[in-house]
Amino acid sequence: MSTILITGGHSGIGFECVKRLATQGIDLVLAGRNPAKLEAAASSIRSSAGVKVAAVELDVSSLGSVRTAAAQCRQMMERGAISRLQAILCNAGATFRGDPTYTGDAYELTFATNYLGHFLLIQLLLDSLKEDGRVVFTASGTHDPDTADGKFIGRAVRPDAFALAKTGLDGNKPLSGGTRYTTSKLCTVLHAYELHRRLRAAGLGISSIAYDPGAIAETGLLRDLPGPARAMIGSPPVRWLMRRMGLTLGDLVQSGHALAGLATAKNVGSGRYYQWKDGVLGERRSAAMSYDEELALALWRDSKKLVGVGSDEEPERLK
Repeated sequence: MSTILITGGHSGIGFECVKRLATQGIDLVLAGRNPAKLEAAASSIRSSAGVKVAAVELDVSSLGSVRTAAAQCRQMMERGAISRLQAILCNAGATFRGDPTYTGDAYELTFATNYLGHFLLIQLLLDSLKEDGRVVFTASGTHDPDTADGKFIGRAVRPDAFALAKTGLDGNKPLSGGTRYTTSKLCTVLHAYELHRRLRAAGLGISSIAYDPGAIAETGLLRDLPGPARAMIGSPPVRWLMRRMGLTLGDLVQSGHALAGLATAKNVGSGRYYQWKDGVLGERRSAAMSYDEELALALWRDSKKLVGVGSDEEPERLK
């Protein structure tokens, strides 16, 4: 029996993804910060699909919460409550407008939520994946500053993990909420590629993939907009205009199903970037900066320092 863990699997494209996975007989671990919503989603899937669904409280913006959730998952595997993981889907994410705000760890909230928490989660659970396991990161086309998507809310800047985590600044200039979001998603793609290189260097068959589901009015990038604005963006005329502008628009159900496909399909390549666009899931080129191996290496090393991963916590597979 296969088990897949997903962050943010109780709503949005994450919920559409897990409903799809459940129809394939896959057991699930739903991880999120709202226990009531998690259990409601888990109960719905259990009753409709008859698979095992565990709910684990996890706030990806909190390093302590990530550590507690990872330990809980390992304990469930040790006692046989869930099987070894077939995939980890790093799907949770959010935008935060206005001035930078900070977590209990004193890290900028956008960077912690969209990137740093998932970095730690993979460090802690990589050894719990099956030999042919998979890690899928929900990224965003906005990470590429050379595209219409990347210019839409604020161009991503060259990542410096300590600057992004500690100040939310680019030099002495505060980053806008849009740029904090797009830069955090650039970090996500860099992470996916660096993880792939490290897995292959260690001779492992685990895959690491980045995925852009497109902009969806009900989730992520657009969810925090006022209701009338979301309704307008969801209307056919506005969506047609946005496509003419070159923006990549997603679909709640189909983008969720595409994420499920990336978690299970056999014809998916590791170290690749996939995008759902115009009803088709396909491999695309990501931002030019995302292929900078020195930048990715620096981000990896600095991220380890920020999350406090020591040699005793580093995945045995990557040592």
